[in-house]
Amino acid sequence: MLPVDARLTQSSDFARATKSGIRVTTQHFVGYLYISPVTNNASAKCGLIISKAVGGSVKRHRVARKVRHAITPLIPSLPTGSLLVIRALGQDGDSNLETEISELITKLISRSHKIAVK
Repeated sequence: MLPVDARLTQSSDFARATKSGIRVTTQHFVGYLYISPVTNNASAKCGLIISKAVGGSVKRHRVARKVRHAITPLIPSLPTGSLLVIRALGQDGDSNLETEISELITKLISRSHKIAVK
């Protein structure tokens, strides 16, 4: 379960992250990271988009729980005030979600550092 202060709840935040954020894809996920230009001490916020292409209701909720579980320990590594959105694509039953999510977030953070240096 994500902490309350780390949940993305407003549709405008989802839109800001998906339209203006850094985008990285893996086999089963697309990640968006929007780093706020205004520096604030707010914690990073995370949200999920799980479409019906993933499967039925039970499968979508199972994927969402696994993704939230994988994201929770990585929240402190995200830049403060950033918005993270993870979109799930079609899933295989045998994929390792935790490693794929950690790789996705690592790629997003490294790409954000490259952009910040320029």
